[in-house]
Amino acid sequence: MRWPGMSAPDEAPDEFGQIAELYRPLTRGAPEALALLDDAAVIPSRPGFDLVVTKDAMVEGVHFLPGEAPDLVARKLLRVNLSDLAAKGAEPYGYFLATAWPKAWGWAERRRFADGLAQDGEAFDLILLGGDTVSTPGPLTVSLTLLGWTPSGRMVRRGGGRPGDLLMVSGTIGDGWLGLLAAKGELDDPAGWLAGRYRAPTPRLDLRDVLRDGASAAADVSDGLIADAGHIATASGCGLKLDLAALPLSEPARAWLSRQPERAVALSALASGGDDYEVVCAAPERLDGFTVIGNLTAEPGRRIEVDGLVIEAGAGGWRHG
Repeated sequence: MRWPGMSAPDEAPDEFGQIAELYRPLTRGAPEALALLDDAAVIPSRPGFDLVVTKDAMVEGVHFLPGEAPDLVARKLLRVNLSDLAAKGAEPYGYFLATAWPKAWGWAERRRFADGLAQDGEAFDLILLGGDTVSTPGPLTVSLTLLGWTPSGRMVRRGGGRPGDLLMVSGTIGDGWLGLLAAKGELDDPAGWLAGRYRAPTPRLDLRDVLRDGASAAADVSDGLIADAGHIATASGCGLKLDLAALPLSEPARAWLSRQPERAVALSALASGGDDYEVVCAAPERLDGFTVIGNLTAEPGRRIEVDGLVIEAGAGGWRHG
């Protein structure tokens, strides 16, 4: 029996039905979300802490491949925002979600998208606080505003670096870009490890305390290591020097590099590709969990080297028009 307003199993309910079925469970019962029955949420204050807010949007065909699994799209949306908070030394709290669904994304796809949010919402202890859902004639567009907490005055900014600070990066670099090539079928990836790095990056929330205690500036590596290190230098009023020969590389990246005819060009590509979601930071001393790749300088501009030779690295990363 179907009650008035109910949808068939393969038919999407109206906006309010979708909110009730797909998104209300993602609040995990948090009272500040008001059961998603209001047009706003009420965020309680947390004495001794600052509220940190970040926002990222993703468009099908730009930030993820057309036809990508809906749950992976949702998980990547959460994770790229979590990466921003990780670089600020912030503890994740909750998020606001906006979705613009094209006709091709029916009820089954929307449900899988919500399943992805539920999976990583549980993994990262996040609550949905509100948002909006609309239709679009264009590609799928999703946007997330993420909230987090830092002890008062302890957020790690981009603009706190000083000349002489070491530039360091966590993890390995280039896997996100190689993972995109693998996901597109342009690079052999038998175990799917590289594609996994692209589709579901791991935000470096484990570095939160290290960054708060020792970093003078930080950013996540989303646009490309060279570009994001440059953002730190610009915001800090400094120049920078990077040694791409010092890049930390995974075994698949090293194997790819060994097959390239021009080492400097290949290293520049790995350092410019983006989608790594590691953290690049500046600090007076080396920090645990980071590899030193250069330093901030008093002289403006950037100097990119490979094996002691200066190279031209172009933009050094992705730029949206």
